[in-house]
Amino acid sequence: MAAYLVRRLWQMIPTLLGVVLLVFFLFKYFGSDPAIILGGLNASPEQIESIREQLGLNKPVWEQLWIFIQQIVTFDWGKSWATNESVANLFATRLPATLTVTLPILVLEVLLAIPFALAVATVRGSLTDRAVMICTTVAVSISLLVYVILAQYLFAFRLGWFPVQGWTGSHWTNLTTYAPLPVLVAVAVSMAPQIRLYRSFFLDEIGHDYVRTARAKGMTEGTVLLKHVLRNAMIPILTNVSVLLPGVLVGSFLIEVFFSIPGLGRELLLAVNRGDYPVIQAFAIYLAALTMTVNLLVDLLYKLVDPRVVLK
Repeated sequence: MAAYLVRRLWQMIPTLLGVVLLVFFLFKYFGSDPAIILGGLNASPEQIESIREQLGLNKPVWEQLWIFIQQIVTFDWGKSWATNESVANLFATRLPATLTVTLPILVLEVLLAIPFALAVATVRGSLTDRAVMICTTVAVSISLLVYVILAQYLFAFRLGWFPVQGWTGSHWTNLTTYAPLPVLVAVAVSMAPQIRLYRSFFLDEIGHDYVRTARAKGMTEGTVLLKHVLRNAMIPILTNVSVLLPGVLVGSFLIEVFFSIPGLGRELLLAVNRGDYPVIQAFAIYLAALTMTVNLLVDLLYKLVDPRVVLK
């Protein structure tokens, strides 16, 4: 296990370096000129040239790349071009709001979708199964914006259970008052595709010979489902979760915008609109590092879930 961990960490270095090079050259040769963005439409050529010199854009490409790598290693991305706030401080102050929404979404998606999909898989072909499949198909076809509008109208405006928008400095108040409605909307949107996917995983396992053998030995249906079917289906489920986590993070950005949550998602969209390159570049690198880290953790969980898995 230790050797595998060291080997995977070592393999992550060239992958992350490739992402760094991709991000650097995309912004260098395909993005707008940062000096023109900062100078504005009325800036003189002398002012634009002065901004280029301050940002180090007049230096050789290899030197600019080295500065970019130093920023990544030291977590010092400079200051936001739009707000003049430290990028590191911006991430540190906006991350708690994003996690307050993202983590409950991920946990509820997994905890609700798995048992629901397992229950549906056990009655395959029945009226209940067909009704659930029809409902999930319809739910997948509905836009996120429709969910947001309906939830805000019904639960906030009509019933008054939750505020439509808002955020405070108290983590507990945010978690119990302002986060439940956006979390409810996000979970409602994501439940349908997850139920359909997990149901297919369970049906694939239920059709195997070992399930029929377990039943022939006299095991109860609950024991067969929980001890055999669920355990063997956890491998593809964990794989899906590893893909789901970055997707939940990105998907929560729209939730943050609709509900005015001061998280990373709303900040990133503002940065894109403003052409705030330091914020966009930092987020791209952090998201790549998070994705690789999650994939590594999931690979380690494979061994925990199924000892037969050999890590190579």
